Order: sequence, then C-alpha cells, then structure tokens
Amino acid sequence: MRPDRQDRGVKQERIAAVRRASGGGALVLGSHEAVSWYLDGIRTHVSLAGPPTLAVRVDEGGDTLFVAANEADRLIAEELLPDDAERIVRVPWQKSPLLAATEAGSAISEGDAALALRAARASLLPTEIERYRELGRETARVLTDVAAELGPQSSEQEAAALLASGLIGRGIDPLVVLVAGAERVAHRHPLPTGAPLGERAMFVVCGRRHGLIANATRWVGAAGAADGRILEVEAAYLAATRSGAGLDDVFAAGCEAYAASDFAADEWRNHHQGGPTGYAGRDPRATGSNGDRVHENQAFAWNPSAPGAKVEDTMLLTADGFEVLTSDERWPTVEHAGLGRPVAWEWAD
Repeated sequence: MRPDRQDRGVKQERIAAVRRASGGGALVLGSHEAVSWYLDGIRTHVSLAGPPTLAVRVDEGGDTLFVAANEADRLIAEELLPDDAERIVRVPWQKSPLLAATEAGSAISEGDAALALRAARASLLPTEIERYRELGRETARVLTDVAAELGPQSSEQEAAALLASGLIGRGIDPLVVLVAGAERVAHRHPLPTGAPLGERAMFVVCGRRHGLIANATRWVGAAGAADGRILEVEAAYLAATRSGAGLDDVFAAGCEAYAASDFAADEWRNHHQGGPTGYAGRDPRATGSNGDRVHENQAFAWNPSAPGAKVEDTMLLTADGFEVLTSDERWPTVEHAGLGRPVAWEWAD
C-alpha cells in the first residue's frame, strides 16, 4: 500500500495548526502512532517491540525524514511517497533517527504537544475509515475461524498460535494475543500457557495494519453469569461517547455504571477501561485526567471488565452513532442498546 497524497496534504495542514498553536517552531514526530499516522499508514517497525525506524521533522520548509540508513531503500521502494525520497536524511544504524531529528535544531517534541497531536489524528479521513473497516472485518473473521476450529481440549497456546497465524496471513501485525482457559479467566491480561481452554475461554487480539489497530475480545464455550451486566457497563460508556464530550466525563459515566450494574463500585480500578483507538492501541487510554475531547469519525475501543467477564470491540463514532468495525456475521450476537454485541461461541458437540 502506498500513502494517499491527498490525505498527506490534510495531515500536513493539521500539523501546521499544531505548530502554530505551539509557537510556530519545528515539530519532531518520533512515535509509531504519530509517524505512521502522518505518513499515512506506513510500517514504521522492524521489531514489534522496537522503536520506529524513522522520525519526521516538520517545519516551514516542509518535512524532513530521518531514516535508519539500513532501512531507507526498503522504505523508499515499498512504503513512502516518491517525493519523500528527496527529503530523507540517512541516519547511521547505530544512532536513533529520533535523536538525529531532534539534534537538527530546536523543535517542539511530541510530549510538548501531546494533547493537540491526539486531537489532530482523532477524526479519521475517508481512506482511513475504509482501511479500518477492512481491518476490523478481517480481525473479527480470524477470531471466528479459530473459535470454530478449537474445542475444550485445545490449549491456550494452540489458540494463540492460530490467532497469530490468522492475523499474519492477512498482513496484520499481532500486537497482542491473549488467551485464558477456564482456569485462568479471572486474569485480565492472560498471556497464553499450555492450560486447556475448558468449558469457557477468552480470546483477546490487537492487530495492526496500515498503522491502524483493531482491538477485540471474544468468549468461547459456556455463557458467563455476568455477561449481560458487563454489556450494561459498556452501554454507559457508549451512550456518553458523543462528539464534543470530554473524555474525562465519558470515563466517569462508564465507571459509575459498575455499581448500577451490580458490580463493586470500584471494579473499574482493577483494569483499564479502554478509550479512543486508531494508530495506538488506546490514544489515549482513558484515566479520568486526560483532557481530550471526543471527535466525530473517531475510533473507540472501550473494554469494561470484571472477574470472568469482559466485552471489547473497535467502533467508529459517526454522525449516526456507533459502527462496530470488528464484526463478523458468523459470530452469535445479542441486540443491546441498539448494537449487535457478541455472546459466547458455543463449543460444538
């Protein structure tokens, strides 16, 4: 996939506004989410756990791309716009591209403009929305395919291998793959083990393609006693998530719903609740003290949870309400608060 030249222009205008609001100086982008968004979904990594292979310095003269020298030719050939090749500074492999971009002169850092940068990338462009829809559908299909192939005797690691393979086979980076069998469903971040899935299990994936990240959780086997109540908590988050609302207010509304749904009032303290998503798994993770506002055409992945219960999908906030992106028509759902929400996939006899 090559970047969209028109979308790049829109993003350049948004960054110019951030720069003006921050005093007009140069701005250095060095995180995966900022660089991939600005350069329209390019792959910024080699190791999923490593830093970006390039940084971008934006100033009045245009963009300068500081690129690891041993990655530059590949990025020029496969990822960047043709015009970008003329604006590349090749950085020796032993030096950080972000450091090189910062040393090129005084500049505003991402940290200095974090809130404004999140706002700049919040409202997705039409091309990004179509990419996200395709990513969401394919991620959801992987979850369905794996659920249909396994059974109670399968192991967590077998499930994780199939989930990762299904994502990679579709060009999706498996950023997070979590699996909890019946003995481990109380864990919120269950790294897979050799334990059997048993009568009830949880699958969690976060997959990235074109820089965008799809987040989803699914349950297989028996239904859980709290499945319906956790949907009530999610519904409270979704009802409060409206364009122009303060993210902190949305967070508060969702947290208050735990007690109203017969959970402990402080259950929200036991695990993060999700928040906006897009070019980061959560952009940002809602904490009640973020200061962000909600935007139309922004993606969200709220994930309220309690011991043995959780719900999570990636959704797009449109003018007409929420569109569930991580959806597969084969997965069983229940109508709740106007949306089809996933229920447990029953094991085949």
